[in-house]
Amino acid sequence: MRDPSSDGSPGDGTAPGPAAKRHPRRRRRLLWAAAGLAVAVAATVVVVTRPPSRAPAPREAAVTTAPVVRTDLADHEEIDGTLGYSGTYLVSASGGTLTWLPPTGRTVRRGQRVYGVNGHSVPLFYGATPLWRPLRQGVRDGQDIAVLERNLVALGYGQDVTVDRHFGYATWRAVRRWQRHLGVEQTGVVNPGDAVVAPEALRIAAVPGVSGGTAGGVVVRATGTRQVVNVDLPVNRRQLAVRNAKVSVDLPGGRTVPGHVRRVSAVATSPSGSAQDRQPGQATGEATVPVEVVLTGRKATGGLDGAPVTVSFTSRVDRNVLAVPVAALLARSKDSYAVRVVDASGAGHDVPVRLGSFALGLVEVSGPGITEGARVEVPSS
Repeated sequence: MRDPSSDGSPGDGTAPGPAAKRHPRRRRRLLWAAAGLAVAVAATVVVVTRPPSRAPAPREAAVTTAPVVRTDLADHEEIDGTLGYSGTYLVSASGGTLTWLPPTGRTVRRGQRVYGVNGHSVPLFYGATPLWRPLRQGVRDGQDIAVLERNLVALGYGQDVTVDRHFGYATWRAVRRWQRHLGVEQTGVVNPGDAVVAPEALRIAAVPGVSGGTAGGVVVRATGTRQVVNVDLPVNRRQLAVRNAKVSVDLPGGRTVPGHVRRVSAVATSPSGSAQDRQPGQATGEATVPVEVVLTGRKATGGLDGAPVTVSFTSRVDRNVLAVPVAALLARSKDSYAVRVVDASGAGHDVPVRLGSFALGLVEVSGPGITEGARVEVPSS
């Protein structure tokens, strides 16, 4: 019989009660359940691994081929210059009142007025000899008479005039027709101030005269109409400027136009400034020769005047040489080069070469296996 005072707890010598018997089984079930859950979790874990990254394999430079060509290579030297106009002309007047003056930039051609004095026009004649004396019937033997007659014929007033440097009756009649057209008294006499004589059409560069002022001294400064480039070429490079030699001119904005050397001065000029401010020998070393270059494509200048330009002179020409693109050169060592010659099968082999002149992206080469038409490797990028 169980002692009524016993509470049935373990260790008191009594058998465990029904509740106490269920605890171990429940613990075992919980342990087994936990273990199963761990196994299940472990079974669902997936380890994802990424292969180690690799640097991209270097790409070989794309290459193409170019032929070995036979050509002329010219070396060039570039010298700075300034856009301007050919010729400088000073138009003088003597006596009377200025009643009309041309605007700056105007072009005046044969027969057109250069300025006005006392209400009538003073036109332009083409020629090399000015009208320096009164010309009237009976005057003979003079270039000034020939200038007058030649212009009267060109302007349509001397249909029956013979240019013979003799002021005869036909010339007198032509002068009267001309004077009638000008609206002046038809005297048949031509005085020095009746026309301006210049060897070409004039472009008005400046107008020192004042309308309403006295017609005395220089009233108009003019140039020719041909646009040129003026270059102050260093004396030690004077050999670059050969008369009629072709040149190219780089204009502002990137345009290039052709031209040729028109005039090379025989007189060298020293740099401006006081001689006391220069070192001994400096004036000689900095002396320049004026060179005039005529532009073949002068319309391409867009009317620029006084703009800086660059003139490319040819300094040397190597004719009938073998050349390849400069990019085809392979540096082997200091001052040693080769090119890779590609045969018909596409196989390439290096061939040592000797270098000559460089021009326009080409270089002169020579060496064994370098023949006209052979193809050499050139990087395409």
